[in-house]
This record gives sequence, C-alpha cells and structure tokens, in this order.
Amino acid sequence: MTLKKGTKLGPYEILSPIGAGGMGEVYRAKDTRLKREVAIKVLPDVTAKNADALARFQREAEAVAALSHPNIMAIYDVGRENDTSFLVSELLRGDTLRSWLGRLSFPWRKAVEIAVAVADGMAAAHAKGIIHRDLKPENIFLTDDGLVKILDFGLASIRQPSGDASRTVTLDTKPGTVLGTAFYMSPEQVRGQVVDARSDVFSFGCVLYEALTGKRAFGGHTTADVSAAILSKEPVSITELGTGVPPELIRTVTRCLEKNPRQRFQSFEDLAFSLRNVLADTAARRVAEPVDSSSSVDEAPSIAVLPFENMSADPENEYFSDGISEEIINALVKARGLRVAARTSAFSFKGKHADVAEIGRKLNVTTVLEGSVRRAGDRVRIVAQLIQVADGYHLWSERFDRKLEDVFAVQDEIARAIVDELKVTLVAGSDQDLVQRETKNLEAYELYLKGRHYLHQRSPATVRLAIQCFERTIQLDSEYALAYSGLADCYAILLVYGWMSADGSRAKAEGAVTRAIALAPSLWEVNFSRALYTFYFERAWRKAEPCFQKAIEINPRSSLAQVYYGAFLATQRRADDAVTHTTLACQLDPLSPFTLGLTSSALQALGRFDAAARAAQQALDLQPDYLFALWIRGLALSALGRHKEALELLERVTTLSRAPIFVGLLGLGLARAGRRDDAIRLLHELEDRGSRGEYVPAFTVLSIHTGLGDVPAMRDALTKVVSESTAPYGPLLTSVVFLEKYRDDAEIHRLLLEVYGW
Repeated sequence: MTLKKGTKLGPYEILSPIGAGGMGEVYRAKDTRLKREVAIKVLPDVTAKNADALARFQREAEAVAALSHPNIMAIYDVGRENDTSFLVSELLRGDTLRSWLGRLSFPWRKAVEIAVAVADGMAAAHAKGIIHRDLKPENIFLTDDGLVKILDFGLASIRQPSGDASRTVTLDTKPGTVLGTAFYMSPEQVRGQVVDARSDVFSFGCVLYEALTGKRAFGGHTTADVSAAILSKEPVSITELGTGVPPELIRTVTRCLEKNPRQRFQSFEDLAFSLRNVLADTAARRVAEPVDSSSSVDEAPSIAVLPFENMSADPENEYFSDGISEEIINALVKARGLRVAARTSAFSFKGKHADVAEIGRKLNVTTVLEGSVRRAGDRVRIVAQLIQVADGYHLWSERFDRKLEDVFAVQDEIARAIVDELKVTLVAGSDQDLVQRETKNLEAYELYLKGRHYLHQRSPATVRLAIQCFERTIQLDSEYALAYSGLADCYAILLVYGWMSADGSRAKAEGAVTRAIALAPSLWEVNFSRALYTFYFERAWRKAEPCFQKAIEINPRSSLAQVYYGAFLATQRRADDAVTHTTLACQLDPLSPFTLGLTSSALQALGRFDAAARAAQQALDLQPDYLFALWIRGLALSALGRHKEALELLERVTTLSRAPIFVGLLGLGLARAGRRDDAIRLLHELEDRGSRGEYVPAFTVLSIHTGLGDVPAMRDALTKVVSESTAPYGPLLTSVVFLEKYRDDAEIHRLLLEVYGW
C-alpha cells in the first residue's frame, strides 16, 4: 500500500514517494523533531508479514547503522508503526550509477574516482564483517554535490568475529540459496556457496567493467545464460572494445574478475591502493615529459628504493645510508618511463624486513632496490640488489668497495645499472651524471645528509639540529645551494608551528633562500624553498604560487611540492584545485604520514571536516603518535560536534608536547565542548608562560578565545596575530575556521580580510 502525503510514522511525516524495489518502498519524509528531511524505506504490504523479509530488513538496519563512513548511506533510525516496519536514512539528492550509465559513457578517470570511493566504503564494511552481496550500479548513488554512496545492504551477510570465510554465516538463507543480481554475482554466489569479501570484489569488477565499457561483463538472455557465462566464460577484453583505458587499469579490472577467489584482490584496501596508483601514474604522466613513444606504456617499469641498511659499527651513520638511498631515488626520477615510489612511502618499510611481494603490492611497483652500507675509516662498502617483485628473482646485484670520496660515483653507477636493466631512457639533457655532485667537499656533503635526516623528523629539537648541520655545511662550502635551501625550510617550519617568531627567523630564512636561488635557480628543491618562504614570511604571500608551480614543473612527482601547493590553494579557498593537488600527492606518496597530515589540514581549512578527519586517521594508522594528525583530527571532530573523541586526541597531543600551539588547540576544544573553566585555566597558563619570557604566539591565545566566544578578546588577539606576521597557514588557519560565525563583527571581518583576503 502506497503511503499518502502527511502519513505519520512515529515522528516522521511522509512528503512524497521516491521509488520502490523488491525490498521496500522509499519516501521523502520530514523528521518533525530535528526539522530535517530524511528518506524512509518501508516494507511493502506483500512482504510485511514475511518473517524472512522482516529479518532481512532488520539486519540491514543493524548492519549499516554499525558503519560510519562517508561513502555508505547513513542510517538514522528504525521502527514499526501500525504494522509498518520502516528504516530512516539520510536523504540523498542525485541519481544512481545505473541512471548515469544509461545517459552517457564515463571517462575512465571519472569511473576510477567513483570506484575508489566505493572501494573505501566497502573496505569499511568488510572491516565490520559485513559482506554486501549485491553490489551493482543500482546500489551506487552519485549525489548532486559529488559524493558517492553505497546503498542497500539488504542482502548482506555477517561474518563471525574470526573473519574466517569457512565460518561465514548467512542469517536469512539456507545453504545453496542464491541471492544477488545475476549480472553481478560472483561464481561462488552462482553456485550457492559460502561467500566472503572477495565475492564483493568480483561484483565490484563487474560494475567497473560496465562503467568503463558501457557493456556488461557477463551477458545472456536468461538467468541461466548469465550464470553459465560467469562460471565458464571470460569477458570481452577491454582493449578490444577500444575504450582508451590504460593497461594498468585493465589489469586491475581483470584481477577483480578472476574466477578463483584466491587470484582476486584479497581486500578492498589492496584494490583501492591499485586504483589510486592508476590515477597517480596517469596524473604524473600528464604533467611530466611524455613517455617515449617507442616504449609501451603497458611495459612501463616501476621501482621502490628501500632505505639502505646501515651496517657500520656506528649506528649514528644511519643518516649516511638513508642519504645514499635518497640520492638514488632523486637520480632515478630523471629516467623517462620509470615510475619511482616516493621517498616517504619507500622509507615506511625501514626496519620491517617486509616481504618483497608485500612491498610491491602496497607501492604498486614491479621492482625493488635494496642494499646496505658499511663505513670504516675512509672506506665504504655498498651492496645493492635489484629484485623483481613478481617472482623474487634478482635482476642485478653488485658490491662496491671504494674510498669514501667515490660515493657519488657509486650512486651514479647504481642508478645507471638500474636504468640499463629496466631498459628505460634518460630525459633530454641527462647525458651527464645522474647523481649531481653539488659539492666537492665530502665533509660538507655528510653534514648536509645529516641535516636532511634531522629535518625529516620535524620536531623543534631536530629542526634546530638540522639548522646547525646546514650552517656548518655552508661554512665548509659557501656555494652549496641545497644546504641554503634546507636552512630556509627549517626556519619556515619553526615559524609556522609557532616555535620561533617571525622577527627571529625572517631575516635568516630570507638570506638563505636568496642565496640558494642565486646559486641554483633550476633545482626544484630551491624553487620549493622559495615558495615556502614567500608563503610563510611575506605579506604578499600569494606570490608563492608561481614558485610552487615552477617546482612542480621541474619535478612533477614531488609529493612534497604537490601537497604544499594544495595547502596554499586551500588558503585561497580554491577548493577544487586544492583537492586535486593534495589527492595527487597522496597517490604519489600513499604511505607518508606527513603527506596525509598536510592533506587533512588543507581539508580542515576548507571546512571539509569529515574528509579532514578521515585523512588524519589514515596518517595516524601509519604513525599513531603523529602530532600533526592528532591535532587536525581533534579539531575536525570538534567541528563535527564529536567533542569527547576530539578531547581525547587533543589531550593526547599535550601529553606528548606541552608547546603553546598544542595548549591553545586543547583550550579551543575544551571551550567548544562546554568545559569553559578548563579552557580558561589553559588561557591563564599561556599568559603566565608569556609573562616569563617564553614565546607564546598570539594565535594560540586566539584559539581559546574563539572557543569561548569572547569577541572583544578575539579582536585583540587577531590584531596581535596580524602584527606578529604569523604565517597564514598551519595552526592559525586550521583553528581560524571556527571564527567564521563571527564574521558579522566588522573588526574581525576586517582583520581576516587583511590576513587572507576573504
């Protein structure tokens, strides 16, 4: 029976019908308590008294309500009124993927972007033990604001906590029962066998195949025909259909559609990694020099250079072995057609002795270079070996016993051996050494490597140690451009975190970056340092944009340049461009906590709090005590009203570091959670620390006043922020988003315009 407009189901008032399917009718309704529109799904009369249907309906509510993911339709409530069972969910505006496929053919990149969102959502469902069993275009929804939502878990099965597929239970069916939509069922579903997460992977592959080609992977006029095709036939090759889909994507789809579940992707996490790498590879190729037309993209090689193991007697020599690995990475980037995993992602395997196959899978590379370094006096032994991921065989290996002064030549030999073995060519102008010898002073080179080692750790203490190393490097070689570049970056980091005032750091940063540009204007690192200096120190900070762009033009695969440019664009509220560059950075460097952390801060600055919280959590999954990600996730959850979770994170931050920046952010969170007295105590702590001579940036106090809603105090603190020339990004911007609701105050509006121009 169709419900009429005005019908009440508990506190919900029916407004109009939306649609109907085998498992229920859907209506637009109004939640009279919360004054919002919702979607209500009710069982039709014909099945309302069916015990199995009611059980399945109840299970959908329980299964989806247990999930909290932006790519899964949210369930708000479930109830029963006058023999009518209903489920209340968010109201989605847009259309299903099926409707889109009926209107147009998707560009393959758009199809992959949708697929990544679906894969992320399914990974979350599988983590809760929920198997969908009915993935199809009708159950994938594209909202008007660009989100992707998975619908209808009505045929879901729930795994036992062990996660063992042999113990999978289906709460609503008997063994041998077939559930699902024929065109998208896995072979094991067709046979009525027990299914696990890999069955959803197969269905996903069918959907992606159709989105890419406009044709179903398995066709037939009857259910029996379709079932036979799924069990015994292979889909028409995507290549034969002339779709222009890149080979690496075709391989991904083909693997999803393997008949044997063991040969498919074993999880949606792995599948999402593969899809993101497809996007990263093609995006990088668009901005880099074109691949030589004589080489096949299908055969394009890829490599991860792992951090070489320090075999020296002195463990302090680790900076030297790390530096050699990093130099080889930088050299290999110059090879046309060779995809090189980013440093941070490759270095995430440091000390883990991971299997080569696992490294290849997580970084989506075909080869891995590993090695060791042993120093003794003025001698160095470097052992390197290139391993093929597919079978674990060594493609090349070599041992170099040389004088320490020959380390540059050894690095170059290793890089050229890899280029020769993988049969790739060098970019124009690279007939000189791949490893550029930026200094002839070996001691200066070692100090520079040590400085980069400390800088990568990004704490107040290690950044100051990096400054000492770079300054000593410059004393030994006053024309070492990269040392000046590193020095400028150090002062930029100290400023943005509030660890040093602009007055104490600007002149030193300016001198360093000016000298670096004069010495080596064509190095991407130098152009990046110039961009960072302009962004953080200059009143006319928008002039940083061409510097970021030049750094990316020189080295388009630099995740560091890409993610910082994205952060810069977020400061200008150019949301689409910001997300494009931060997403590309994450695709280039998927295992980097810093890249994910800076991405989360850009999303926070744009007011995309859900997305910011997710990106920060991904960083924390990689590095649980990462301060940057803890603080961003805490702020994002505070903005979402999840104050208890937010305070747990922000309090953890201040346990790890009592720096003024973190005290201020905790005070903001406490005030927003209604704990005003605790926030005021932190405010007094900062004031007391400032009165005793400690540098306490004005933005830390501004954070707490903002949480307290003290408008006069906010005006005063924001005035001091302007006078201190605080960097427009970082902690200031990620907390200043909470000032938005005070824009009706003329002075606050004026000051924000002065800082940001918006």
